[in-house]
Amino acid sequence: MPERRAAVRPPRAFTRTIGNARLPAAPVGTASVTEADLAGLPPAAARYLRAMGVVGRPRTWSLRAHFTGRFRRGPDQPWMPCDAWQYNSAIEVARLFRMRLVFARVVPMWGWDTYRYGTGRMLGKLLNLVTVADGSGPEFDTSELVTWLNDAVLLAPGMLLTPRVAWEPAGDDGFRVSVSDAGRTVGADVVLDDVGRPRDFRTDDRYADLPGGLVRAPWSTPVPAWDVVDGRPRPTAGAAVWHLPDGEFRYAELRLADLALDVPAGR
Repeated sequence: MPERRAAVRPPRAFTRTIGNARLPAAPVGTASVTEADLAGLPPAAARYLRAMGVVGRPRTWSLRAHFTGRFRRGPDQPWMPCDAWQYNSAIEVARLFRMRLVFARVVPMWGWDTYRYGTGRMLGKLLNLVTVADGSGPEFDTSELVTWLNDAVLLAPGMLLTPRVAWEPAGDDGFRVSVSDAGRTVGADVVLDDVGRPRDFRTDDRYADLPGGLVRAPWSTPVPAWDVVDGRPRPTAGAAVWHLPDGEFRYAELRLADLALDVPAGR
């Protein structure tokens, strides 16, 4: 069992924004997941849900996560220290992700990646004043929804047992999963380790913001190792990688500092 560290309080700006989002504050039901709920799923998907400790617990309806690590904006750009908080809802599919970077080692930059009401947006500001990135539109809607799916697969698989999620077989060591929301469907292939936990999540449903514009490109989030906390596996760290025509671009390396499930928004 890994050593438990005291959780750091979320930044006030993050908590205030989540509270003002008026997301659902409680689940509709609290029935626990049973083996019967896994009937009909591809064998690898059922093995994954068992390995992730979903059976015997109520379906997860929200998550709040804290990450630390590093981030860079381009293959030739320097790494920047990164501190990130996020809140996801499964009752209403929503994701609010706030990241703080330190640009040129001295200038703070804040970025928000959000998905609500079927709409995705990316917003970045230097000193929280000067806008350096502001993206929205169908490409961001798709990208942010598939990122919600990625979070659910790695952090809160109990969010996936809902009619909006579909499962397909993809060999003995993986499965394909998709989610539909606001008339849009995105999907990914999940590759499992020997225990049944994800070792990679791969999708073509994201758009890279490149100098020449938005480009749909393969995206993956490999997971090198797992811990177990309160009977649930948690990734110790992970990365985000674009697979571009001119090579692989690994742009984020993050450590999961804290994870809380079934937390009302803004608490």
